[in-house]
Amino acid sequence: MIDSREADEGSAIRRRRLCPHCSNRFTTYERLEELPLVVVKAHGGREPFDRAKVLAGVRAACKGRPVTTEQLQAMAMSVEDEVRLHGNEVASAAIGVAVLDRLREVDEVAYLRFASVYKNFDEAGDFVQELQLLHKSQQTDD
Repeated sequence: MIDSREADEGSAIRRRRLCPHCSNRFTTYERLEELPLVVVKAHGGREPFDRAKVLAGVRAACKGRPVTTEQLQAMAMSVEDEVRLHGNEVASAAIGVAVLDRLREVDEVAYLRFASVYKNFDEAGDFVQELQLLHKSQQTDD
């Protein structure tokens, strides 16, 4: 080995090598291999985790709101990182809660939109109750 350094913002190690037989130089990359993450649905079904689905849900909730694409992508990655801490299987409910936690910090309207779908709001009173909970949690955070 001639040289070793981090690559891809620290997610890989780049190594320059020299073949002992022909003296040809070449590069290898070492990366962590992530185990597939499986989502366990409420009805018991299982499917592979798809960050694009999280991103689509967050994007829909934030439509027309002052939230940047970078913030949306960071939220989706943060949700994935958090649920990976639970192991290689995660309940869909845990994903929904993780999304709500991030939306609460970014935009109240987007939070309420997502909550209305995630929590199956049936009437206007559900919005009022959730808004009261949101304000109460913000007061305890301060």
